[in-house]
Amino acid sequence: MQKTIVFLFAIAIFFGACGKSGKTEKLTVASQQGDCVGVSPMKCLLVKKEGQTDWEFFYNNIEGFNYEPGYEYQLEVKVVEREHPAADQSTLMYSLVKEISKEEKTSQDMPQMPSGDDLEDNEPEESL
Repeated sequence: MQKTIVFLFAIAIFFGACGKSGKTEKLTVASQQGDCVGVSPMKCLLVKKEGQTDWEFFYNNIEGFNYEPGYEYQLEVKVVEREHPAADQSTLMYSLVKEISKEEKTSQDMPQMPSGDDLEDNEPEESL
């Protein structure tokens, strides 16, 4: 009887851990951040997930990762779904598993970031 209880307890622990285990992904983090808007204007990492060719804004933090501008990173991250996110919080949590590489370079094919001057030039003209 005691062995059965221990066995059932071990199975419960195993399946409980599986629900929280998440998955791992490989990300490339660009050498510079981009201006983005979440709840308010902020700086976002620019990332490519494995197999992607275009950079995308990354609004989350990566727990355990310390970003330094001027370096392009290859990371392995763990992604876990958050059970009860706040209204303005992502449903996903990211944590660093391994920094695969950190190379001092300027990332290529970055998206165009509008400057304040560009925004003024794009104001609509009044029609008569």
